[in-house]
Amino acid sequence: MDRRAQRVLEAALGARVEHAARLGGGDINDAFRVSMSDGRVVFVKTNQRADPAMFPAEARGLEWLRRANALRVPEVISAAPELLALEHIEAGRPAPDHDERLGQGLADLHRFGAPSFGLDHDNFIGRLAQRNAPAESWPEFYRTRRLEPQLRAAERAGLAPRSLLTSFERLFGVLSERVGPPEPPARLHGDLWGGNLHTAASGEPCLIDPAVYGGHREMDLAMMLLFGGFGSRVFDAYEEAYPLAPGHEERVALYQLYPLLVHVNLFGQSYVGSVARALAQLI
Repeated sequence: MDRRAQRVLEAALGARVEHAARLGGGDINDAFRVSMSDGRVVFVKTNQRADPAMFPAEARGLEWLRRANALRVPEVISAAPELLALEHIEAGRPAPDHDERLGQGLADLHRFGAPSFGLDHDNFIGRLAQRNAPAESWPEFYRTRRLEPQLRAAERAGLAPRSLLTSFERLFGVLSERVGPPEPPARLHGDLWGGNLHTAASGEPCLIDPAVYGGHREMDLAMMLLFGGFGSRVFDAYEEAYPLAPGHEERVALYQLYPLLVHVNLFGQSYVGSVARALAQLI
């Protein structure tokens, strides 16, 4: 662990770092299992190049999820521009009812709700800024806070051909008809792909690395379907606990557009075709 981050951690926890073992899995931050002189073991993420607001925003997001008391979320121990220290949750194998608990817990999280479409602070998805200023309606929020910012970033980077921009303009003209029946804002994880699901030693599902906001609950579900990693029992258990509105199958492509655009801006040209194929299903 970087010496500066170590000093920040020791000052925050009031104990010395005895040992820091690097952990794998992240592609943005460095991660460590850290043993402290007072006997505590904590999980620590560091990134000396990160936006100084990133780790504090993630800490707020984790606490926002924890308030729903729906699924296990690691407790925040300390957050600073240099690092994020969390409760260390030892990994294990999924329990027999893991998928059912995940589906039901996610339904409870979504149903717990949010004050608005948006959030009272901005945060990040991956290393990209995510603007969360509340909007009056879900179609407005999805267009102006999610799709348009990522589309413009891709355009500035030379990654959005004219045909793609034209297709989005056509979609924006009918977006209010495509988003589904009105629903109250759900409390979203916001970046729920398989890598952001952790299984504890107890076998229970745990949510990590969120990009939270109040939004349409089908956003989380569409993200889960985008790259796989979730069993069918998860979705069945969700549907049993909190049935989805008619037509939700046809809206999956719509709600995958945002994470796909994020991937364009994170990883480049290789994801542009996936965005175009999703759009082709909608217009």
